[in-house]
Amino acid sequence: MLEGELYSLGVSTTTKTEGGIGFSVPWSTMYWINLKSHIASRVLWEVGQSAYKTEHDVYKAAYALAWPDWFTPAQTIKVKVSARRCSLPSLDFLTLRIKDAVCDKFVAATQLRPSVDTERPNIKLDAFLDQSTVTFYVDTSGEPLFKRGHRMGSAEAPLKENLAAGILRLAGWTANDVLLDPMCGGGTIPLEAAMMARQIPPGISRNFAFERLLVHDAQRWGHLRESARAEQVAQAPAAIYASDLNPAMVKIAQRTFQGAGVAINIQLKQSNILDLEAPAAKGVMVINPPYGVRLSRSDELESFYPKLGDWLKQRFAGWRAYVLTGDARTPKLIGLTPSKRTPLFNGALECRLYEFVIVQGGARRRLTPSTQS
Repeated sequence: MLEGELYSLGVSTTTKTEGGIGFSVPWSTMYWINLKSHIASRVLWEVGQSAYKTEHDVYKAAYALAWPDWFTPAQTIKVKVSARRCSLPSLDFLTLRIKDAVCDKFVAATQLRPSVDTERPNIKLDAFLDQSTVTFYVDTSGEPLFKRGHRMGSAEAPLKENLAAGILRLAGWTANDVLLDPMCGGGTIPLEAAMMARQIPPGISRNFAFERLLVHDAQRWGHLRESARAEQVAQAPAAIYASDLNPAMVKIAQRTFQGAGVAINIQLKQSNILDLEAPAAKGVMVINPPYGVRLSRSDELESFYPKLGDWLKQRFAGWRAYVLTGDARTPKLIGLTPSKRTPLFNGALECRLYEFVIVQGGARRRLTPSTQS
């Protein structure tokens, strides 16, 4: 999903890396990706790579880099180290050695040293070690990119915005499709859909760490932001519907939609999901039910999901429904056969996104004791 999005943002060549996508682009394209990516978590600028065998090798590699060319000693820093197949015994000690190398380089160059701030640093530095190589990065994003800057409240067990955007893409939803989220909670899924449909950059309301770097081109960044604003459209091409049973969640969602400037594009109401009728002959439904992990009582699951299956079969023929859940029993309890199942992680929680294509009369299956979901 991310690779396809990067291609659409002007990245012509990519490589798979540990936990992400690597690419080489002009500085202005980095601005564009931070501003417009719905799916990325952060954009890291690779500033150096070196072979190592010992902790001192890592220190020397970090010291060799031109940190004073990129930020000032008046700015606070935080170093984060991650590794895979690294033979060195302590990542905490490596973190300390890299911090020492950065500070020592500043002292040598400026007679001043940056302070460490582990909570809200001005500059975040990342290092990744594999079996033989250490790679250093400067975080250009700052706050994770799923923090769009317009959320007015928090829902219980909220869905991260970039996961919501990825789910919409996995569902094949486009701006020309009617969308329904009947258990919207704080409204993350319809909000992402409205922003996509109106071509509103997800980062338009926030700041980024690259704005604090010495190599930042403020004029170029300003032109790109204005260009992105000019691409926005006033209205979503197709209707977006959202509802939730909890009136507090509906209020949170409404405030969030208003803060993002898309309240006019989302038809929001308070309702029990099972009372809803299909708002169109066909469309895409995305559900992240507040059941399973958040409300783990077995009797709730066993009574709700069969009703959900009957509701889909009786009222939503012609629709595609996507259910994100951490409960592997969902297809069995719903009583419909999923046409796709995609593993996803909502934070640390492993989930499945199930696709159900609803046809007239349903797609029920006969369950046997050996059936597995």
